[in-house]
Amino acid sequence: MNHLFRWRRLARLMFMLQYFVINVLCASQQTVQSEIQQVKGIVGQSFSFQERVIKSGNLLYGELGSIANVYPGKRSKITLEKRFENRLRLNNVTRYFTLSALQIDDAGVYTVENTDEGKKIKTFELTVYNVVSKPQVTECNSSSCSVVCSVDNEKEVTLTLYRGEEILNQTSSPDLTTDLSLRLEVEGKNYNSAYSCVASNPVSNETVLVPKCCSEDGRANDADSDGMTLGMVIAVICVLVASGLVGLAIYLKKSRNEHSQGRFSWKSAG
Repeated sequence: MNHLFRWRRLARLMFMLQYFVINVLCASQQTVQSEIQQVKGIVGQSFSFQERVIKSGNLLYGELGSIANVYPGKRSKITLEKRFENRLRLNNVTRYFTLSALQIDDAGVYTVENTDEGKKIKTFELTVYNVVSKPQVTECNSSSCSVVCSVDNEKEVTLTLYRGEEILNQTSSPDLTTDLSLRLEVEGKNYNSAYSCVASNPVSNETVLVPKCCSEDGRANDADSDGMTLGMVIAVICVLVASGLVGLAIYLKKSRNEHSQGRFSWKSAG
């Protein structure tokens, strides 16, 4: 009986020990995952991995492993991988590993191993973006009071149409081979509102104002009409002035000829 009791007690202890180990492992795994910091960079600019390394440490990148080492009292090896050559350094002021002239394919998981005192690990998941392009607004269609706004599509780009601060329409697409575009049709009652077209991604945005291309009745913009009218008036004035100058020149030439003939006739009579 005592023997059976001991076995039950031992089994219970083993079960509790397994439960404790599993919980500890799960908690540590969650801690490691939660310490991955999501960071963003811009093509052509620099990015610093903000874990200070004073004396010694390493920078690891994905499956490549160590790409930079710093040793106390020895000459550090910065950039063990050729693709990072002349772009990766340890900033002498901040003591951060800094990667310059960022490229799209620099994205990935980087780990800083700081071994100044013991060992401290900090992991960054870097995503690199291009600066978003400026949207283009096509010529206004005065017959329908509409314009089309478009922009080059790249990673995580969104195109949005606003009336004031109100979002009218928005689009994005994972298909980077086609541009993003939105059509805006202005109703007469909203003609005097301010419209804008905004292209954005996680690191930048560009805004263009949408021009007013037609009036409430759907005709060409008054400013355009006034411009056309003024141009026609100027053209007519130019034609009239030119005609007047030509007529004056003909008159003066004719008068000069008549005067010359009169003098010749008088001399002949004398």
